[in-house]
Amino acid sequence: MSHVLRVMHANTDPTPYTGSLLLAAPSMRDPNFSRTVIFMAAHTSKDGAFGYVLNRPLEQCVADLLPDQDLGGLAKVPVFIGGPVATDKLAFASLHWNRKKSTLRCQTHLSVSDALHELSLGHEVRGFVGYTGWSEGQLENEIKQRSWIITPARKTILTTEPPVAMWTNVMQEMGPLYQLMAHTPEKVELN
Repeated sequence: MSHVLRVMHANTDPTPYTGSLLLAAPSMRDPNFSRTVIFMAAHTSKDGAFGYVLNRPLEQCVADLLPDQDLGGLAKVPVFIGGPVATDKLAFASLHWNRKKSTLRCQTHLSVSDALHELSLGHEVRGFVGYTGWSEGQLENEIKQRSWIITPARKTILTTEPPVAMWTNVMQEMGPLYQLMAHTPEKVELN
């Protein structure tokens, strides 16, 4: 069965959050999202939002999850916990930084052959178990409650090692106020 291929370009979609990063506010207590960096692959006020958590590696590669398949170059692709929705499914996405436009191109719902093609082009391919999703108006309400910090996609998300340091690295790039927030202890109440 072929999968629908969706291409999302940072900052070119008429909806405000498609192509952006959502960073969990330091006060976020939900363990699914605490200190996460989410790439917003799609967002409309009518249909809700869809994205992937980028900084929660599963510490496994695709071959570990699909040992009986001939995967070629996909075998060594890292797998991330993309979010708490549909955690029984493995999806592929391709991420490519456009230097000229300073935008991140993300292709989601890739088939195995599409993912292999993206690898052959030198694009970064990641496997995701699960995804993040919001129903109509839910994300907008969470943003009004200051649960999320919105920022344009940055190349840092492709270069940060280890990926768990991504939240801090992106926050530090955003300026002095965010640098302070990046160093807020996870459990402030213990200080």
